[in-house]
Amino acid sequence: MKRLVVISLFTLLFAAFIFVWNKSYESGLEDAYISLEVVNDNPLIPSESGVFERSKFALDYAKMPVDKNHQRSLNSYYSNRAYPGAPPSIPHDIKQDNSIGENDCLKCHQNGGFVQKFDAYAPVVPHPKMVNCRQCHVVEKTSKDFKSNSFYKNKPPTVGKNNALLTSPPIIPHQIQMRENCLSCHAGPSAPKEIRVSHPERVNCRQCHVPKNDSAIFKRSSYE
Repeated sequence: MKRLVVISLFTLLFAAFIFVWNKSYESGLEDAYISLEVVNDNPLIPSESGVFERSKFALDYAKMPVDKNHQRSLNSYYSNRAYPGAPPSIPHDIKQDNSIGENDCLKCHQNGGFVQKFDAYAPVVPHPKMVNCRQCHVVEKTSKDFKSNSFYKNKPPTVGKNNALLTSPPIIPHQIQMRENCLSCHAGPSAPKEIRVSHPERVNCRQCHVPKNDSAIFKRSSYE
């Protein structure tokens, strides 16, 4: 009887050992995971969230005829900005001065469209997910400075003539943060005529166009 108990206990312990060893062996076969800290040392390439938001309109933009009577120009594009890259001011009256933006501004500026009141196409915002529009965009109250100052408004980037070769795709001469969605400004009826792209159906713009880099290694190049 004692021998039977000892054999049963030994068998139970051996089975438990096999079970634990098998679990340990299986866990040892799992791929090891080491979390990587992603470091972005180039401020010109922020998160590309929303870069393809307007891709569903690409074919419509490609087939859309140009309305020459209601085209925007780069002069008007930069005229209501304090400096190139600054958020544009609001060049028209608004119904409620304390409106936030999502239910007001985005009605016209999320998908554009012709606005009869202003006899123009509404510019398309490249970041409609930022619904507090009035945090950055303000109504222009006056065209004069509050106080005389020595502020110098930098010249905007030149259009064209910034490619490495005559047939190379031009580089992106501005930062991309808050402007990740290229088709918002470069395609459609509200796009300034000087920067309207000829191939909006190629929605992966960054495949060919790269941001400008001013690092010294490029400046030392003797390439011609």
